[in-house]
Amino acid sequence: MSTTRQIYKGRIVDLRLEEITLPNQVTITMEMIRHPGAAAVVPLDDEGHVTLIHQFRHAAGGFIWEIPAGKLDDGEQPIECAARELQEEVGLAAGELIHLGSILTAPGFCDERIHLFLARALTVVPQRLEHDEVLSVSRMPLTSAIAMIRRGEIEDAKTIAGLHHTAEHVKGEQRTDHRQQTDRGR
Repeated sequence: MSTTRQIYKGRIVDLRLEEITLPNQVTITMEMIRHPGAAAVVPLDDEGHVTLIHQFRHAAGGFIWEIPAGKLDDGEQPIECAARELQEEVGLAAGELIHLGSILTAPGFCDERIHLFLARALTVVPQRLEHDEVLSVSRMPLTSAIAMIRRGEIEDAKTIAGLHHTAEHVKGEQRTDHRQQTDRGR
């Protein structure tokens, strides 16, 4: 049995003190942040280019490279959030959204889960930035974005995970295409 005392509830986070009993029967009080979850999306075009944002993040001390992402609204499904954020932040719509998995951002004190998507069959639509979004949009080869991770230029965890998942997904497609071509040639 656990008890909870809410410390603060804002637009994004809900900070609580939770008394819990661990599986080893030890009872502790934890500072917990409850979060509604989020979705993040890697826009990948037919030429193998991804669209990233260079966004101002006060907590990170300035501008950082990210994939489009945002918090789930009440009752919103992750795929709906991914589609919405894709349009709002970079002005793209996807003909196909593929779920790549999900990540826990800071499981020691926060229950935020970010659902990762790959966006394909992209079309340009009007961008709809919110008043607090300060960003620029850049398109680059997926291989260049992966190289930015290796050089330490991309530090955002959801972006690193999303780009690596995308690279693996593309490799898997290429292996499947190669097998199908080989089978046809026999």
